[in-house]
Amino acid sequence: MSFNRFHDDDDVFTPPLNRVDTHHEFAVDSEPEAPPEGECWSSWEGAAHGPKPRPDWVVTDLGAVEEDLGVLKTGKEADVHLVRRWVPAVEGRDVLMAAKRYRSTDHRLFHRDAGYLEGRRVRKSREMRAMRTRTAFGKELISGMWAATEFETLATVWAAGLPVPYPVQLSETEMLMEFIGDADGVAAPRLAQARPPVEVLPVLFEQLREAMLTLAELGWAHGDLSPYNVLLAGRGDDAHLVLIDWPQVVDIIGNPHGPEFLERDARTMGDWFTRHGFEVDHGMLFGDLMAAALSR
Repeated sequence: MSFNRFHDDDDVFTPPLNRVDTHHEFAVDSEPEAPPEGECWSSWEGAAHGPKPRPDWVVTDLGAVEEDLGVLKTGKEADVHLVRRWVPAVEGRDVLMAAKRYRSTDHRLFHRDAGYLEGRRVRKSREMRAMRTRTAFGKELISGMWAATEFETLATVWAAGLPVPYPVQLSETEMLMEFIGDADGVAAPRLAQARPPVEVLPVLFEQLREAMLTLAELGWAHGDLSPYNVLLAGRGDDAHLVLIDWPQVVDIIGNPHGPEFLERDARTMGDWFTRHGFEVDHGMLFGDLMAAALSR
């Protein structure tokens, strides 16, 4: 898998360099660093970019501006903000995105890292030791690994057709991705907060089952799948699930605890559907998922 770490040929406008007007009595900065609208210029250039073909709504123009519209969600490892990116005076070049910002090593909890990180490898033994002993350097490596892993995982599973947000870009420990919600910036509810009609549950479960099977065929388990990490997007006949929060993705075979994580995902989601009126045999679901993972 490859990512475009610099701007592409579809970047049509670059923010102007500062020039000082010296034709007047006093020097005047006629092209200031600050953009004419918003808070800052687009952060697209220099970031790692999501997979191609990109959705049409992705704004790649370097002349675009951005504005942080506030917090959508807070968590132990990261906060998610709503960000608007648009091109001034260009109709239709305007999009809302979710910005996931991982906490610094001083403000994140690392007690859950060990089980998830088994089976992942870095090239240098010194880095592996630092991560294992949780030195300051090791925690910094883990922090970067969470962000990079989620971005690369999203890119892979999005390309495989799973119902996940499109990953727009990654800059250090901030990931911009597709905003799942309406045009007014109201986010889709988590499944735990939603109350879908009972008659819709079989359709939603089949969506979930297909997504989990596709993921298992790739050799992965989500690792923390729950009604809090699944969004219910759309309404009526357009209602569909979107799976979020992927930094802890687990290699089912490479991680010695992989089957345990997979079984927990199946049990947690099966129990939710059963409690809400659609009975699911999570043991059978787990068996189907393990068979898919072992058939690779």
